[in-house]
Amino acid sequence: MAARAYWKGFLRLSLVSISVEIYNAEDRKADVSFHQIYRPNGKRVHYAKTVEGVGEVAAKDIVSGYELEKGKYVLMEPDEIDAVKLESKRIIELSQFVPVGEVDPRYFEQPYYVTPADEYAAEGYLVIREALRKTGTIGVGQLTSGGREHLVGVAPLEAGLMLNRLRYANELRPDRQFFSDLPKLKLDHEMVDLASELIERKQGRFRPEAFEDHYETELRKLIQRKAKGERIVAEPEPEPPKGNVINLMDALRDSLKKPAAKEKSVPPRKATAKRKPSTGKSARKPAKSRAKGA
Repeated sequence: MAARAYWKGFLRLSLVSISVEIYNAEDRKADVSFHQIYRPNGKRVHYAKTVEGVGEVAAKDIVSGYELEKGKYVLMEPDEIDAVKLESKRIIELSQFVPVGEVDPRYFEQPYYVTPADEYAAEGYLVIREALRKTGTIGVGQLTSGGREHLVGVAPLEAGLMLNRLRYANELRPDRQFFSDLPKLKLDHEMVDLASELIERKQGRFRPEAFEDHYETELRKLIQRKAKGERIVAEPEPEPPKGNVINLMDALRDSLKKPAAKEKSVPPRKATAKRKPSTGKSARKPAKSRAKGA
């Protein structure tokens, strides 16, 4: 089935406007997802919209409301909300151009693919792509979707254009509240040089396909085992080592002695899976899923 466009409208560079379609670049279909189940009968739990003193209500009777004060709302109909006049509802105006390397990574939020909407838009689309590539810049503008105006950046990607939804400045917490207490230490230059050499040895092109989501893999294995009737018993988390003081200089030197080819990622921890009690024996131990990193 063809992908559904997230947004349709025009991309504008000064007096040049081209018709474009934008598609979500993120694919979450491969993720393991769970439903809420009512344990006594194994049925799905559904969410009902209810009103105090009334009970369940129909979707046609629900409108949007903005709370002016506690318990007092201004009711807004969909056509009234649509009356907001913003050019960015239909047009992405590239009003600023910034060198790609100067955009703080914290501002990038979500990627999208931008395509020309028809054959008439293709030439202008390709001209904008090449101009952005030649200048090494990302075009910044705004797009309205989902009831809000988003800050966006447009940049060349392979044969086409990509759009990144960006965060506004007030959507980021200031870093000083997290880093202001860091101690000011006089670092050993040799240790910094050793760490730099270690990084340079591992330097290369970004290859996301070289990484596997071990949590997803192990979780799928546990689900399959459970579906076959095994009882999954998680081993208790070990206590973290106490007083584990290392000599940083020695650790860096030892790291450089270790051949890069032999370095491997730490394998996932194990969980114990047991057959149903009727067998009277324990099954082999499958790998335990780890907590997924943020």
